[in-house]
Amino acid sequence: MSEISNELVLERLSKVKGPDLKGDIVSLGLVNGMLVDGDKVIFSINVPAERAEELEPLREAAEKAVMNIDGINKVIAVLTGERKAGSAPVRPAPSRSQAASVPPPMQGRAQAEAPNKKAGVPGIKSIIAVASGKGGVGKSTTSVNLALALQASGKSVGILDADIYGPSMPRLLGISDRPTANGRILDPLQAYDLKVMSMGFLVEEETPMIWRGPMVISALTQMLREVAWGELDVLIVDMPPGTGDAQLTMAQQVPLAGAVIVSTPQDIALIDARKGLNMFRKVEVPILGLIENMSTFICPKCGERSDIFGHGGARQEAVRLGVPFLGEVPLHMDIRSNSDAGTPVTVSAPDGPHAKIYKEIAAAMVERLEAESKVSPAIVFE
Repeated sequence: MSEISNELVLERLSKVKGPDLKGDIVSLGLVNGMLVDGDKVIFSINVPAERAEELEPLREAAEKAVMNIDGINKVIAVLTGERKAGSAPVRPAPSRSQAASVPPPMQGRAQAEAPNKKAGVPGIKSIIAVASGKGGVGKSTTSVNLALALQASGKSVGILDADIYGPSMPRLLGISDRPTANGRILDPLQAYDLKVMSMGFLVEEETPMIWRGPMVISALTQMLREVAWGELDVLIVDMPPGTGDAQLTMAQQVPLAGAVIVSTPQDIALIDARKGLNMFRKVEVPILGLIENMSTFICPKCGERSDIFGHGGARQEAVRLGVPFLGEVPLHMDIRSNSDAGTPVTVSAPDGPHAKIYKEIAAAMVERLEAESKVSPAIVFE
C-alpha cells in the first residue's frame, strides 16, 4: 500500500463544500490539525461555534470523502469553533414548554440540570470514572493498578485513557503498537489481558495535542463508542484532571456507574479533589469513594516513614463530605519504577504489599458499586 499523504487527503477534502455551499472547506481555511498516521486520518474543521450542530452534515461529508481513499480504515473528523471574545457559551434553545415555565435567567441552568438519557455501551456492564481535581496526584497509575486488581479478582476489564492531552496508558502498560480498524470500529490493544484504548496509540509520545474542546469531546466519544470492547464487567475511564468541558461532557453523556476520586493528602490537592467530587454529584453520578495516593513515604533502605505530603487528609475529607474512604497508597519507588517500565506492581509483584493495597481498594470499590446498583435505575441501550 502506497503511503497516504496530507496532500491527497486535502485534495479529497477540497471536494467538500463549505458552510452555505460557498467555496470548499480547504480553500476557506477551515481544515486544521491534520494527522495522517498509516491508515488513520484525524483532522478538525473550524466553524462558527453557534452553528456547530447545524453543520454536523458537513463533518460527516468530510469523513466520507476521506474514507473513500484506498487504504484508509479510520477517519476522525471533528468540528471545532471559536466564539467572539466576551460572548457567552452557546446553549441549545429550550423547548417551548421550558421557555414558558422557566424565567429567562434560569433557562440555561434548567437545561444543564435536566436529567439526560444516557445510552449505554453494549457489552459493558459498568463504567467507572477514576478522576482527580488536578494533575500530578497519580490518578493514571491508580487507574491502571485498580483495573489490573479487578482483573485479578476474576472480572473482565478494559481501560479507556480519556486524558487526550496527556495520555499515560502506552507508557504505563508498555504498549507501542497501533490499533487496527474494521471500518469505523477500532480494535483495542491489550496488555496483561487488559483491553486498552488511548489517544497515545494514535500519535507519537512527544506529539502535543493542540485541540480545542469540541475536538477532544468528539475523540473521547469515538474512543468509547467506536471501539470493539466486547463483553466487559468493568470499563475503567482514566479521566482528564480538572473539571472542564471534557470532564463534564463525559460525566453527563456516559452512563457512569460511579466515580472514584484520587487525591494526595495535602490541602492544596484536596481543594481540587472537592471540586471534582462536587461535579459528579451535580450530574448525579454516584461517588464510590476517595483514595489517598502518596499517603506516606517509606524509605526502601531503612523502612523509615516520612509524611512528605502530610497524611490522612483524604480520609478526613471523606468523613467531612460523607463519602466512603477506599484506602491509602504509599509513595514508594517500586510503584514509580514499575509504572515507568510498563510493568505495574499489581502484575509484576502480585503477592507484594503494594498489589495487596490496590486489590483491597478494588474490592472496596466493587462493594460500593454493588450497593449503588441496587438503588440505581437500569441503563437504557439505544
